Amino acid sequence: MDFLYNLNVQFYLAAYLIGGIPFGLILAKAFAGVNIKEAGSQSIGATNVLRVVKETNPKLAKKLGAATLALDALKGIAVVVAAKYFELSDSAQWLIAVLAVLGHCYSPYLWFEGGKGVATGMGVMAVMLPIETAIALLVWLVAAKTIRISSLSSMLGLAALVVASFVLHPQMFHVPVLFIAFILFYKHIPNFIRLIKGEEKRVV
Repeated sequence: MDFLYNLNVQFYLAAYLIGGIPFGLILAKAFAGVNIKEAGSQSIGATNVLRVVKETNPKLAKKLGAATLALDALKGIAVVVAAKYFELSDSAQWLIAVLAVLGHCYSPYLWFEGGKGVATGMGVMAVMLPIETAIALLVWLVAAKTIRISSLSSMLGLAALVVASFVLHPQMFHVPVLFIAFILFYKHIPNFIRLIKGEEKRVV
C-alpha cells in the first residue's frame, strides 16, 4: 500500500472521489424532497434537477439547477487548481481532469452511475484550456438561447472546444481532451436517440 503515499496517486483518488459527489441528487433531496435518480432522465445533473423540481416548485428549481451547475463545475475546477498549486506535471493534471469527469459520470457513491459530465468537464477544461472553454461556453449560450435543447447545445459547445483546441494548440497532446469529449458524447447517446425520435424535451 506504499503507493498510496505517492502524491500523484493521492490526487488521482481525490479527483475521482470528489468528482463523484452527486451534488444534484443531494440538493434536490435536501431542499425539494425529491429523488432525481427516480424521475425525469434520472441523471444527477443540473438539467434534470431543473426539470424535475420545476414540476412542483419552478422558482426553487432555477436556484437548485444553478447551484448544481456551479458545484459540479467547481469540483472539477478545484481538483485541477490544487494539482497546479502542488506543481504536478501536465500529464498528471490531465489525468486528474479525466478522473474528475469519470467520477461524475460513474460515481462511486451511486454504484457507478452518474450524470452526463458537461459541467464537470467544462470545469476542468476552464483550468486546462481557458480560451477554448470560453469559446465553447459562447457557442453553448447561443445554442441554448436559440435551440433550447440542453443536450444538443452542450454537444455543440463540446465540439467547438475540441476544434478550438486543435486550432489554438496544434502541437498539444490531445488524447485527454478527446477522451473527455468521448465520455461526454457517450453519456449523451440516449439524448441523441430521443432527439432523432423527436422526443427530446426543450428547456423552457
